[in-house]
Amino acid sequence: MDSHGKWLSQVKEEVIDPDRAIIDPHHHLWRRGDAYELADLWHDTQSGHNVVATVFVECGAEYRREGPKSLRPVGETEYVRDAAQFSQTAAAPGQPPILAIVSHADLQLGAAVVDALQAHKEAGGGLLRGIRHATAYYPDPPAVDRYAGRIDGLMMQPDFRAGFAQLAPAGLSFDAWLLHPQIKELIDLARQFPETRIVFDHFGGPLGIGPYRGKQAEIFPQWQHDVAELARCENVVAKLGGLAMAINGWGWDTRDTPASSDEIVAAHCDYYLHTIDCFGPERCMFESNFPVDKESVSYGVLWNAFKKIAARYSEDEQHALFYETAARTYRISV
Repeated sequence: MDSHGKWLSQVKEEVIDPDRAIIDPHHHLWRRGDAYELADLWHDTQSGHNVVATVFVECGAEYRREGPKSLRPVGETEYVRDAAQFSQTAAAPGQPPILAIVSHADLQLGAAVVDALQAHKEAGGGLLRGIRHATAYYPDPPAVDRYAGRIDGLMMQPDFRAGFAQLAPAGLSFDAWLLHPQIKELIDLARQFPETRIVFDHFGGPLGIGPYRGKQAEIFPQWQHDVAELARCENVVAKLGGLAMAINGWGWDTRDTPASSDEIVAAHCDYYLHTIDCFGPERCMFESNFPVDKESVSYGVLWNAFKKIAARYSEDEQHALFYETAARTYRISV
């Protein structure tokens, strides 16, 4: 066990409702640096929750090093396809198969992005379900250097929208990774393209760092309003998770001990309940966002928190939150 694993192991909880079927609709895999590959994912999914399938979402891994720049992200699809095919042959309790892939394509290519979409489909082995072109823009690169170089107002630009227009004809959804000041742009995009299924990732990234540090309560009312307005767009579904990321500013990643499920519920429950109230359980799905949220909390503890939040809903509503919405959105059959 590495040092981070030892840190996470300080908080151990009995698994709540261990038989409930779960589709985890948002995780990553990569080989670079501190690698997180299929074996690492399975180490986490063996925590005791009944995860029966997962969805990989792009993270800039294993791009091709040669060839046209527009097709280099297809290398990530090839890498995950191979992992997914192995996961399907070796699936077992605690070792869920990867049954859907969300890849990256540069939508700024406009109509020309169709070539990249087709290449992803051919590489995906029948698993490609959507595209994510991250639009999260943060104006203070020293604080969040991974967002440096992104474009302010990207979702409003004509070339991006010309590329976005190619998704629905290709039968693909769009995963939207943005930050909370940009939710209004996503509302405009969703209204302009009502035929395109949009997945609202990570509650729209409510920031808690830089000029937003310690201002979660101050930001919350505007976030509430924007989420309620977004929910009026019937082509949008919401992923419930990602709040344990460092950019949200809760500070668990810097503590001597990781978060417990009760701490997550206490700090984040209002975000979950408001989003579920606005979208309805049939348009919401819990997500792990692993290993990014692993900076703050273990897999088992995180899903315990979700189950505590969901306990107030009916059995059918809980099934939607943990399984059915993800299955329908990503066309998964287990």
